[in-house]
Amino acid sequence: MIVGIEGTVERKDPTFVHINVSGLIYEVHVSINTSNNINESKVKLFVTQVIREDANLLFGFMDTNEKKMFDTVLKINGVGPKVGLAICSTFTPSTFAKVVASKDVSMLKRVPGIGPKAASRILVELADFIVDGNAQSEASGALGDAVMALESLGFKRDAIHKALQGASGDTSTLVKEGLKQLQRL
Repeated sequence: MIVGIEGTVERKDPTFVHINVSGLIYEVHVSINTSNNINESKVKLFVTQVIREDANLLFGFMDTNEKKMFDTVLKINGVGPKVGLAICSTFTPSTFAKVVASKDVSMLKRVPGIGPKAASRILVELADFIVDGNAQSEASGALGDAVMALESLGFKRDAIHKALQGASGDTSTLVKEGLKQLQRL
């Protein structure tokens, strides 16, 4: 699994860049926000690799929050990489968190490829979308990471929040505590 790429920009378009890594040139799909932030010939991107039957695609992001947002929306049924990248191109992670928190369907419908039905489904599934920013404490970032880790193990979000209520510590401590509590529920 490729999680990052660092190299020289050979070609840059609004939706992709070609990055030369020791003579091997990779095509990395990027959001318009990331494309606008690539100003130098050397670049380092956080990458999500999507492997399908007919393609092996790389999606790059300069900001970890944008990558986390992309990875989160990909988990929603009916949202693919194309729509995920359109969301990242339309909103910054903090703006997207505000749209989700306010359940603003009309704002989400502005994204190309998202209609009213898909917008409603996305808002329901992302009711607890968390952005790790400077405004939030480190503890809430650890809590968000612990919730995502427990979700990846198959636990329901409601049960996870119940299990982690009042817990504190770093991510690994929260995951261990959450697992202990979830066994009792």
